[in-house]
Amino acid sequence: MRYIDDNLSNKTILITGGAGFIGSNLALYFQNNHPDAKVVVLDSFRSGEKLSNGNLKSFGHFKNLIGFDGEIISGDINDKELLFNLELNYKFDYIFHEAAISDTTALEQDLMIRTNVNAYKDLLDLAIKHSANMIYASSAATYGNAASPQKVGEEAPQNVYGFSKLTMDNLSREYIEKSDISIVGLRYFNVYGEREYFKNTTASMILQFGHQILSGKNPRLFEDSDKILRDFIYIEDVIQANIKAMNPKRSGIYNVGTGRARSFQDIVDILQHELGTDLRCEYIKNPFIGSYQFHTEADIALTKEMLGYEPKFEMEDGIKAYVKEIKRVYEEEVK
Repeated sequence: MRYIDDNLSNKTILITGGAGFIGSNLALYFQNNHPDAKVVVLDSFRSGEKLSNGNLKSFGHFKNLIGFDGEIISGDINDKELLFNLELNYKFDYIFHEAAISDTTALEQDLMIRTNVNAYKDLLDLAIKHSANMIYASSAATYGNAASPQKVGEEAPQNVYGFSKLTMDNLSREYIEKSDISIVGLRYFNVYGEREYFKNTTASMILQFGHQILSGKNPRLFEDSDKILRDFIYIEDVIQANIKAMNPKRSGIYNVGTGRARSFQDIVDILQHELGTDLRCEYIKNPFIGSYQFHTEADIALTKEMLGYEPKFEMEDGIKAYVKEIKRVYEEEVK
């Protein structure tokens, strides 16, 4: 679905993290809906390098870009020589900044701040030099355990990832005051959908439960999972928010969710309905009580007002649209 009237002819778009989950969906959205735009993907493709927690440092994967015929650059946003090359040899009209150390359990605080904050400042400077509107990934992790519904201005990050994203938002506000470009930060809530598989263990529970069920295993949930609620948002609505953020009524930081919290039990029940299964759920004790979010729900009133954003997918709709891909990935990558 196309979300703006502008055909973006003669426009050049940079997508950092463009081989990741959201970045690759953006790249293919532009290719399919605005074929006259020039799209440049920049990604630090995975190399096997891991963080101290054992998770991959980069989730970028070539398979996410199969079918994409734009320009692809392999590189790290921390590389100032690379950024200087982008400044000299391109003229961007829009920058979608999705690249980040996005693992909420990462312990490398120095790497997190350098990558998520310092490199973002360099990209903001690039955006200003090119007069390019900036749209970047913030995160609901900025809220920590703040009460629902989560509202911009009520942040309490509980990990360095959330802190780094809040620092990005604060930096954005400084730049909004002194620049003529539009700058929009999008605080994603729990995103699920096509091209998330290569996030490995950090992929959504919708995908993980789907693959459990397809393998014939009983879905395993924490006790009282019907009371553990999250704002789950389908990738297509995230793309909509990004595209509408290209020309906002006002620069700022905006929540991107559905505005409705749903339970983990809902996920399993909807998946079983779509997959035609009736496996018995197994319930285990939650070892994270005391450090676990039991309710997230985005306040999206400002997002609707300033971006013209309107979520289209209830969880039933999102999972129904996603289930064919869940099956394909299971057959081709998991079995």
